[in-house]
Amino acid sequence: MKNTALVFLAIMMSTTFNSCVFEGRFEGLAPGPWRASLLLDGRKGEQASSKKSKYSLEIQKFKFEEVSEGELPFIFEVTHTSMDSFFIEIINGEERIKVPTEHISYYRDKSNGHNNLRIDFPHYDAYIQGRFEENVFEGEYILTTKDDYSIPFVAKQGQNYRFSQLRKSPKMDVSGEWEVTFGLDTDEPYKAIGEFKQDGNYLTGTFLTETGNYRYLEGTIQADRLYLSTFDGSHAFLFEAKVMEDSSLIGSFRSGNHYRTLWEAKRNSNVELASEYELTYLKEGYDELAFSFPNTENKPVSLKDEAYDGKVKIVQILGTWCPNCGDETMFLSDYLNKNKNENLAVIGLAYERHSEFDKAAAAVNRMKKRFDVPYEMLIAGTSSKIEAAKTLPMLNAIISYPTMIFIGKKGKVRKIHTGFAGPATSKYDDFKKEFEETVELLLNE
Repeated sequence: MKNTALVFLAIMMSTTFNSCVFEGRFEGLAPGPWRASLLLDGRKGEQASSKKSKYSLEIQKFKFEEVSEGELPFIFEVTHTSMDSFFIEIINGEERIKVPTEHISYYRDKSNGHNNLRIDFPHYDAYIQGRFEENVFEGEYILTTKDDYSIPFVAKQGQNYRFSQLRKSPKMDVSGEWEVTFGLDTDEPYKAIGEFKQDGNYLTGTFLTETGNYRYLEGTIQADRLYLSTFDGSHAFLFEAKVMEDSSLIGSFRSGNHYRTLWEAKRNSNVELASEYELTYLKEGYDELAFSFPNTENKPVSLKDEAYDGKVKIVQILGTWCPNCGDETMFLSDYLNKNKNENLAVIGLAYERHSEFDKAAAAVNRMKKRFDVPYEMLIAGTSSKIEAAKTLPMLNAIISYPTMIFIGKKGKVRKIHTGFAGPATSKYDDFKKEFEETVELLLNE
């Protein structure tokens, strides 16, 4: 009995001590989950633009009406390593994106007493900044590579639901593969595969296109409505759809506040897209790739350099601003670090949003550090696909970031892989297997 009393007393003293020491004394954001929202239509009360009204009329033609009001929610968690130091993890389904302490800054404005906070995503040239008081953080998401690009932002501490806390019985289970068409309201619709996993009201998934994928999406299905979103510092995607009477889907897709379109889907477990090996190819009369671009130290590098002579080479066309490219870079770096082979070399050609060499080189160096990249990365040009294609005139086009070019020991192009089926898709394991088989085949020739 005495021991039980001592244990109880110890627990009470520990609880009291923790509450006294930690409660209300943290600098910056309070620890725990925060529910954040990007307000794509602006803050409530702001006048809607004529563009928004025009779009509202457009979606009515397709017997669909948005009810999300342009609110793109996501969850992040604050973890304190000390009373005045913390890091953030953004959560999208299975994905957790850590924003380290060194990318977070805050201060008190002595002129008005406001607490100000800035969260940087340096590999995307973007940040969130604003003021916080108690359990509310409010400000803007800003992308510096686009002129005057900002989206209102608000977050509240202690909330860990994404779209809704409701539990309306879903009209159907949407788990599985769907044949999707985006751009119904445009002259250039494009195909995709929707992959969804549903557990009651909880919904995750992604969309796989011919040039990449929309990475980790998370949301909910309520009655006949489904909602999915993601935010990773670069992507800010919001999907909404209605389950129709024939069990098809009709919905809207927004990317930030600059792009919106309509999409439809029907269940199809046999849906396929064009082969990723047929989209990008060498023009007639060419069988080799040739270039000379500077590395981050401004020294020219070419496939003709002695360092690459007689080796199997993989040329990666990428941009540091591209999350799919980040996924591919992580895969390549992991593969090379685990499978060291002096007869295999990878070269990255970075096409950046910065035209200034120093800024582009800094972005590339950040990526190399972030993914522990063991291969050379060159500054090849700007991110415009039209301009990028001019730097590699032997290709029919640059269709996608990323694109991977496989070159045999004798310098001949053997395969070109467009896009990337990343870890958020069901095709990722197939890609890894095929990649390993291709590399092995070329090494053994």
